Formats: sequence, C-alpha cells, structure tokens
Amino acid sequence: MTVSLDRPPLALTGDGALKTPYRPRILGVGTAASAATYSQQEVLDAFGITDPKITSVFANSAIDRRHLTLPEPDADGVRAPEPQGDLIDKHKAMAVEMGAEALRACLKRAGAELSDLRHLCCVSSTGFLTPGLSALMIRELGIDRHCSRSDIVGMGCNAGLNALNVVAGWSAAHPGELAVVLCTEACSAAYAMDGSMRTAVVNSLFGDGAGAIALMAGPGDEASGTTEGPTVLKFASCIIPEAIGAMRYDWDRELDRFSFYLDPQIPYVVGAHAEIVVDRLLGDTGLRRSDIRHWLVHSGGKKVIDAVVVNLGLTRHDLRHTVGVLRDYGNVSSGSFLFSYERLLDEQVTRPGDYGVLMTMGPGSTLETALVQW
Repeated sequence: MTVSLDRPPLALTGDGALKTPYRPRILGVGTAASAATYSQQEVLDAFGITDPKITSVFANSAIDRRHLTLPEPDADGVRAPEPQGDLIDKHKAMAVEMGAEALRACLKRAGAELSDLRHLCCVSSTGFLTPGLSALMIRELGIDRHCSRSDIVGMGCNAGLNALNVVAGWSAAHPGELAVVLCTEACSAAYAMDGSMRTAVVNSLFGDGAGAIALMAGPGDEASGTTEGPTVLKFASCIIPEAIGAMRYDWDRELDRFSFYLDPQIPYVVGAHAEIVVDRLLGDTGLRRSDIRHWLVHSGGKKVIDAVVVNLGLTRHDLRHTVGVLRDYGNVSSGSFLFSYERLLDEQVTRPGDYGVLMTMGPGSTLETALVQW
C-alpha cells in the first residue's frame, strides 16, 4: 500500500473496520454492456408509447442512451412482451456474456490471468439461476474447478458493496490470493410492458451492464503489476426497515411475471439517510467529509443523485462520474459504482494518501458504504 509521507494510514478499530493485519487492495476493474444502445426516444418509439405522462418520465431522466436487448418486432412491428421463461433464458445468456467480458477486462487491468483467480463472487438481481452464475462463469471461461465461489442474488442495486464487504473479508483471510467480485445485471430480462406509470418509471431507468473488481491482501499485491488501486479500510451499512417495500422485484399476478417497483418517494428516503451512514463510516477515523477527495455513488437516478448531493453537501463535480454513468448507461443496478470507479481511474487524478467513499443504495431500503485510501 502506498500512502503520503505526511498522512499515515488509519489505524481503525471501530465497527466496520477490517480486523486483520492484511488490508485488501483493489487491483483492477473492468466493465461491459450489451451490444445494442437506445436513446430514450428510441425506446418510446420501439414500444409505441405516446402518453405524455410517460414520455415526460423518459425525457426528464437525465439519461441519453442505455444498453438494452429488447424483443424483436413481429411482422406488424409490434414488440410483444416476453414470457418469464424466455426472460430467464435471456438473463442467463446475457449475464454470462457481459460477465465474461467484464471479468477479462478486470484481470487485464490487474495484470492477472484467469489461472490466478482463487475466489469468484457473482452478484445479480435481474434473474434467478441454479446453479448460480459463478458455476456458469467457471465452466464458460475454463476457470480452475477448485476456485472458491459465492453468489449474491436478489439484494438489488446495493449488492455490489455487500459483495465487496464479504470478499474483502475472504481476501484478508487468504493473503496473496486473488479474488474478484463480478456484478452482472441483464436489466432487459426484467422489463415489463403494460403502459402503467409503475413500469414506466422502471423502463425509463435501467440498462444492461456488468462490472468486475479484483482484490488481493498482503504479500503479493505489490507484484500484481498495478499500483493504481486503493486499500479497502472499512464498511458501514444502514437499512431502513420502514421502507422495506419501497424498492422491490416481485411477482406481478396481472402480468404473470416478475417486475420491479420503485416508490416515488425513495430518492428522498435515501437522501435523508445518506448523512447517517456516511457519518457512521467516518465516525472513528478522525476524518471529515471534506477530507474525502473521491466520491463514487451508485447511479440510481437523477433524483437520487440530487438528494445525495444536497444531504451530504457535495458538488456536482464530486459526483461527475455518477452523473456521467447515468447519462451514458442508465442505472445498471449493482455494477453502477464500478463504472464510476473505472472512469475515476481513467482520469488519473488520484494521489497517494487520497481517501474515497463508495456508496450504493437499493432494496431494504439499504445504503452501503466503503472507505478506501490510495
């Protein structure tokens, strides 16, 4: 771990700190998306939507384009809703394809090979598979059959940091061994089409995408070929039980399939709790929010981003990557913050000693955070 001479690394002992002599370092990141992209107007045109209330939701989303895999039109140009079985098949195919691309990109950036991988954690909330994605990825890519694996399913947009927390613990317990968190979300496999405002909000927001992040703790991380990644210091969580139904993916009996639901008040609920969880994250570190140079927040939607900015006293520049990912990809669920992290690294503005906060939010309702240091 490289730090500035005048600012030593934190000696953390409070809740959420990794209680280990070895702290995991992030070695690489990679992202991928499905092939086809659509503007918001093109999505409306594809489904023949002209209702002014719905079109305004799309127009005011702060999204320019998204990667989507929509059903093909029939002879009359109509895109019929896909049955749940077809959507499960779509999720399986897309999650593996995007996941493989993101994983390879991540390992390349980390200076590692597939043969170096010792633990693979796969995250997804846009479909349910047994065996899980980790087994499918190991078969698809020819990863060593003895590779340890785990799957985090159904936790939603916050799940990338839940997985990072778990895998950081695995990494600390297995110094010198490479672990990867892979978030792969085929949001096109979770679309519902019924013309209602409920589905309009969801259909205006989500896009397909996958992100992977590599970790290693202790001896060996310096030999990875990269020094651009930060050390993971601690995590903090906050669940809002009274808002447990505000974000959910459940069975819609009228449509005879699963569908997302987002409560219109969720941006304000999340925003109101952002300060609570960040204060908990920084509480025993001696750090203030003003000491955090890099903020990587889930691209949950325009109103969510605005609420976080206001409640944490941040600037639009602080969340420039979050805003940019929303503009170019929409909300890619659990992998969104990894797209932002990749953009930050590409800027090459991080310096030894810099602190960063990662933040995701999703069903529960839940906010997850992590503190890192370059």
